[in-house]
Amino acid sequence: MADWRPIIKCRDNGFPRIMGVINITPDSFFKESRSNSLEKISEKAIMMAENGADWIDVGGESTRPGASEVRLEEEMNRVSGAIGIIRDELPNIGISIDTRKSQVALSALKYGADMVNDISSLSDPEMKNVILENNCPICIMHMKGLPGNMQNDPTYGDVIQEVKQDLKDVSEELIQAGVDKRKIINDPGIGFGKLLKHNLKLLSAGREIISDDAMPLMWGVSRKKMFEDLLGRDEIKNRLAGTLGVAAMAREKKVDILRVHDVSEHYDLYRTMYALE
Repeated sequence: MADWRPIIKCRDNGFPRIMGVINITPDSFFKESRSNSLEKISEKAIMMAENGADWIDVGGESTRPGASEVRLEEEMNRVSGAIGIIRDELPNIGISIDTRKSQVALSALKYGADMVNDISSLSDPEMKNVILENNCPICIMHMKGLPGNMQNDPTYGDVIQEVKQDLKDVSEELIQAGVDKRKIINDPGIGFGKLLKHNLKLLSAGREIISDDAMPLMWGVSRKKMFEDLLGRDEIKNRLAGTLGVAAMAREKKVDILRVHDVSEHYDLYRTMYALE
């Protein structure tokens, strides 16, 4: 497996890497991110790559608030062929598998994925062995509760310190098992068991949530409910401007990877910001 460290850290100019989202699910919260055929998946992946994506994140299970868990076999069937065709079409792009299940992650890596995006931060005890055996990066995300109940009145004393400690605990477990800390990406989990006030504090904190600066930072804020709470944009189609507002702050907050639905808009934003400098 290739050493993907050069593209899990931000660009030399400080701007984040762009990770495009492809959901192979019937119920992901943003309809435009869903793909239900290999032909559409291939077309979308190629377009994302042409529009500036460094990574493509493939998921076969919706983890929106209130979502139910997908059976192992179904999730595996959804993502394996998709990853295979993306790898065939785009041999040089980074592919991430968004899953909580070690068996899905292992299958995806065999089909050509390069990284595991585990929103549950090792809820499957075998996940760490999959990471070790494949020597691949892993993104660990903070989530309070499960997708089915995470937004049921989440509370924190100090959200920044609690998120930082939880991510530190998982990171140390991986490091002690033998995973290179430079391949452990930290994600504060915006919208996963957090209210608007928690999300804003975590975004403002930036890299404060990371216990070791060698570890990369990823944000996933694209079109999330926080923009309904913040801006009154109840329709998901109207949340792009708010999303780009957060993206414009990402370099200042030293974000390494930004997970987005709208690749070309983010790429254009960063090209313009860089040109103006």
